[in-house]
Amino acid sequence: MAAEPDTPDAEETSDVDATADVEETDKSDGEELPSPKRRTRRRLSSVGWALVATAVVVATLAGLGGWYGFRAYQKHEAQTQRDLFVQTARQGAVNLTTINYTEVESDVQRVLDLATGAFRDDFAKRSQPFIEVVKAARSQSEGTITEAGVESQRGDSAQVLVAVAVKSRTAVGEQEPREWRMKIEVQAVGDGAKVSNVVFVP
Repeated sequence: MAAEPDTPDAEETSDVDATADVEETDKSDGEELPSPKRRTRRRLSSVGWALVATAVVVATLAGLGGWYGFRAYQKHEAQTQRDLFVQTARQGAVNLTTINYTEVESDVQRVLDLATGAFRDDFAKRSQPFIEVVKAARSQSEGTITEAGVESQRGDSAQVLVAVAVKSRTAVGEQEPREWRMKIEVQAVGDGAKVSNVVFVP
């Protein structure tokens, strides 16, 4: 009687098929889920973008800070120049209205030292006759600034309005105080400024 060939029983066959299914499922799952390297790459990419965004924000803030700082510097410089123009005009007005016959030469020189351009040249030409008149009249005058401000400014020059109260005295006696208004043009010269023109206004 011939022996029957061995055939796998149903249970063994079922186990083999299940193992194959598990292997295929594992392989399929391995393709769908990211590998550890890929997950690390994604994390690094996110960190990189965050760093780039932070750098952009920092650069923008630094740029804005520099711009506002520059604008503040410009504003400060402009105000400093305006203050210099006003102070120069005030001093020029005081020099022109404070004259004493006992020291008129030094008073005139003080006017010339703060003057420039055509105004200086013209005042220098008239200075000697002016000195003689002041001495002959035994004139004394003192000017006090009551108000001053920039009327207009263009580049390195400005027009400054100055109001001056002047007390004066001659050999005849003391005179009534007078109010004078001047339009003084001031020009930047080197690190300072000088008077370049004076006009008396009503």
